[in-house]
Amino acid sequence: MPTSSPTLPEAMRQVGALLQTGDLRGAHERLQAIIADHPDHAEALRLLGGLRHHFGDAEGAEALLRRALALDPHWAPTLATLGELLLNAGRHDEAEPLLRRAATKLPHAALLLARHCNDRQRPAEALALLAPLCAAGQAHAELAAQHVAALAALGRQDEAVAFYRRATEAAPDDPAAAHALAIALGAAGQHAEAERSAGRALAHGRPSAAAHFTHARSLVALGEFARAEAALREGLRLEPRHVEAHDHLARLVWMRSGDRAQATATLDEALRRFPGDEALLAAKAAILQGAGDPRGAYACLAAPAARTQAAPTLLVRAGLAALEFDPAAARVLAERALRLSPSAIAARNLLAASLLGTGDAREALRHCEALLAGAPDDQYLIALQATAWRLLGDSRHDVYCDYAHLVRTYRLPTPPGWPDLPGFLADLKRSLERLHDPHDHPLLFQSLRRGTETTGDLARHADPVIQALFRAFDAPIRDYLAQIGHGDDPLRRRNRGGYRFNGSWSVRLRDAGFHASHVHPRGWISSAFYVDLPEGMADAATPDGGLVFGEPGIATAPPLPAQHSVRPEPGLLALFPSYAWHGTVPFHGDRARLTVAFDLVPRA
Repeated sequence: MPTSSPTLPEAMRQVGALLQTGDLRGAHERLQAIIADHPDHAEALRLLGGLRHHFGDAEGAEALLRRALALDPHWAPTLATLGELLLNAGRHDEAEPLLRRAATKLPHAALLLARHCNDRQRPAEALALLAPLCAAGQAHAELAAQHVAALAALGRQDEAVAFYRRATEAAPDDPAAAHALAIALGAAGQHAEAERSAGRALAHGRPSAAAHFTHARSLVALGEFARAEAALREGLRLEPRHVEAHDHLARLVWMRSGDRAQATATLDEALRRFPGDEALLAAKAAILQGAGDPRGAYACLAAPAARTQAAPTLLVRAGLAALEFDPAAARVLAERALRLSPSAIAARNLLAASLLGTGDAREALRHCEALLAGAPDDQYLIALQATAWRLLGDSRHDVYCDYAHLVRTYRLPTPPGWPDLPGFLADLKRSLERLHDPHDHPLLFQSLRRGTETTGDLARHADPVIQALFRAFDAPIRDYLAQIGHGDDPLRRRNRGGYRFNGSWSVRLRDAGFHASHVHPRGWISSAFYVDLPEGMADAATPDGGLVFGEPGIATAPPLPAQHSVRPEPGLLALFPSYAWHGTVPFHGDRARLTVAFDLVPRA
């Protein structure tokens, strides 16, 4: 007797079982058969669309998801799946309304939209989405991380710690609560307690890649790099496609070895298991570029970027690598990405920068102005805009980049408890040197060359000498705010008289070391404080070791030279707009050039 076909509910249960066991191809075939018999089944169309997207057919996936949505316009899973696809394609204007509709019913949609809002520097919107879910006890690791990130961006890290501390007190044996508290403590700079809380989460629950990742981040901040590396490797054993863990592991291996092949070895192993995984390929390209090999980064992505159906995000990642050595190639990639996704912010950013490198400042300016309408405080965009003005001879550049007035220097007042500033600086040098990598390996993704940078937020460090330093910064900062005054430009219009630190670190450069020219995209006011310098640097007749302003950190046609400089001296603090291109001149000497830097943002 012929076997009867399963009923529709039975067939859908079979699909669910195949998805649970990871048999995606089998689920795909089963769904195709279901839709052949039931072409108007919205959930089958949604699931098939999700699988098509996973297999790289974004166009086919979107068509299926739109069919599903037409059949049931209120089904939250379809709204979320289509919204995620559009978000990944950079079509944010189309994605946001769909995700907002789904977010009222589906926490996953709220998480997707909140992560997007945080990435776009809209933390208040992210917080509005997540606070009700967290208050209802739904704060799993990813959701808690975005909730904490939103609070931290608003300067409310302590509120995040208090919230999750109450959650752990209510459920002391709940690993999810301990994990969320570890995330909050890490954002607040309380790394020792964060490490203990992450350890409790791992001990009391089923170990996860996310928990190992949180644990590793606290260990890095504590300088326990070997333990951090072991935690990341264990997390990647559980989840070999965890991109953030690969990124952090590469950073640690690079610090230990300074070798690109070693830094990407674990990624290469994952790519052998999952060939063509675009997220892993993009992560490897970013690491190679961060390690100073943009051509290698571009080569990593050249073949997949050449495909007609290459995703806009992949094209942008390839374009960012090309921007360092071939702005024309970067421009082509940016234009391709924008044809596929006209509202893609990252692609338009890349296009604006590449246009400056190919000599079309007027067109670059048009894109900058459009981007700044949606992100008026993005310091990188402001820097691109000012660079375009300079190339065009526009006087607005001289207002934004009035270095004589906007770059100001201060002699640090001696903190209470020390007889003089040299004595304080000697103690500060000892405190800072304990935080620098003794092997002199640099961090990835930094502007410094031939030097090291600390990994924790110094403004929140418990060392009393470092605490005294940040208290001493207050008087110069307040004078700077008074001196720049108020106005309509990006620096002065945010001056409400208050500030908070938004990241702080120390840099130690050795012989031939320097900072490549850069800006601080999420800052407002940036700084350089000189702790210890090579002999004679303060009064040298040459520019060696100087802090220079105005030379763009990207290629321009024609090239633009530096316009202003500050001569370093121990105890000197320089304050300047975060959008100002700045770098340092290489120097030679046996003694290191030791500095502290921080970014400020207005206090809410």
